[in-house]
Order: sequence, then structure tokens, then C-alpha cells
Amino acid sequence: MAAHWITYFYALKLSNVAIGMLTLFTFPVITALLEPIFIKVKLDPIHILLGVLVLIGIYILAPEFNLENSQLQGALLGLLSALCYAIRLFLLKNEVKKYNGTMLMFYQVAIMTFILVPALLFMDTSNISSQYPYVLVLALLTTAIGHTMFINSLKYFKVSTASIIASTQPVFGIIIAFFFLNEIPTSNTYIGGSLILATVIIESIRSKKT
Repeated sequence: MAAHWITYFYALKLSNVAIGMLTLFTFPVITALLEPIFIKVKLDPIHILLGVLVLIGIYILAPEFNLENSQLQGALLGLLSALCYAIRLFLLKNEVKKYNGTMLMFYQVAIMTFILVPALLFMDTSNISSQYPYVLVLALLTTAIGHTMFINSLKYFKVSTASIIASTQPVFGIIIAFFFLNEIPTSNTYIGGSLILATVIIESIRSKKT
């Protein structure tokens, strides 16, 4: 959870909301590819094809393959964040059957706090005081409430299905970024993002049929 959040925020910092969110929400396809490892199911060949399409979409989002390019750095960190998130979901899948989702989220945040508090000692936090209202909204709405609801949904859906349903978020994120941050997506973002979201829709339809 901690690795997921840190890499995600750096992805947003280095690129923009569109690239950060679109690369993060490759996690449904990553989840489908990892399922054979974690729950011993047979790998569906279509998931390999969807994974390739996702990689093409990410390449379009950041076409200049130069590690010094901030857009590429953001895309790669978003992809790493997606991998961390997918692994976290598999680790929680069995636990959510035995324990309350709210308590699981509480323990995750408590452990993250303990691990990350030392960062306050050597990182610049001077601007945080002016951002407290937004930090509180982020902590309560998107982390505490949003993630608790998502964890509880694992009681009713497969990890891959729940992941796919959640993947409508980049659309809302890009719209909100347009109005509040004046971030206008480029043509590459539209093309690459459409390709990534298309894989989500395809897997959603296939998952519903099965």
C-alpha cells in the first residue's frame, strides 16, 4: 500500500493527472496476468494480448523513450504503482473473507504511518501547512472511505472484476483535472488512454460473460 501511494504521487508529480491515472489503472490487466501466480488458475491467452495493448498505450502516452524525460518517468512509476496495487489486492483477497474491511484498512494505514513518519525528519514539509484541507480530503475521502469500500467489494467480486469496475476513475480524474488544474490532455494522451481503457472494457465484458 505504501509503495503504491508513493510511486503514484511521484507519477503525478513528474507527469500529469492524465498520465498518472491512466498508467495506474493498467492494474486490472496486471491483476489478470498475475492471477495464475496467486490463485493457481490457468493463464488466459487473451490476457497476454491485453497486456501488450496496455504497453502500446503506455508507449503512446510517453513516446520518447528517454529515462531523463519526466513524462516517461511518470508513466513508469504509474506502472510500478499499478503492480504494487495489484499485489496488495491479492494479499487482501483472503483476509477480507475473515476480517472487516474497515479494520484491514485501519491496520494498513497505521503501519504505513509508522514506516513513513521518519520521512518527516529529512524531507521538506514546509508547504504542507497551507494544504491541510486538501490533505484531509485526500486522507478521508479517497483513502479511508474509498479504499475501505473497495476492499469490502472483494467479498462480492473477483479481484480482476473489482479492478475493472474501478477503472472508470481515470475518466473522472481527467475531467476534474481539466476544470480544476487546467490540464488539457494531448492527442497522445487521448490515443494511448483510449487504448488502455479499451483493454479494460474488453476484459470487463469478458469477465461478465464468465
